[in-house]
Amino acid sequence: MLKPDKFAFDINTIKNDKTLKVFTKNQLALRNGRDKEEIWVAFNGNIYDVGSSRLWRNGTHYEHWAGQDLTEELKDAPHTEKVFEKFEIIGKLS
Repeated sequence: MLKPDKFAFDINTIKNDKTLKVFTKNQLALRNGRDKEEIWVAFNGNIYDVGSSRLWRNGTHYEHWAGQDLTEELKDAPHTEKVFEKFEIIGKLS
């Protein structure tokens, strides 16, 4: 019988193992909290649902807008990419 510690896993690995739908930049752009009610952003090819965050209400977060790829913008942020760990990966950016 395996001990419970043999089942340790990284939650992001599990999220990436499932089949994720691929979205275009145009499809992502509609998920801005206005054109469609979803509030999504992309980072490093993954699309995250950030709609549960109070910091993304109405599809904006400081000078950033939902529906965009924020990969290049993260270098100017006061936080690291670890911030995305709290959000579900719901797709891949094509």
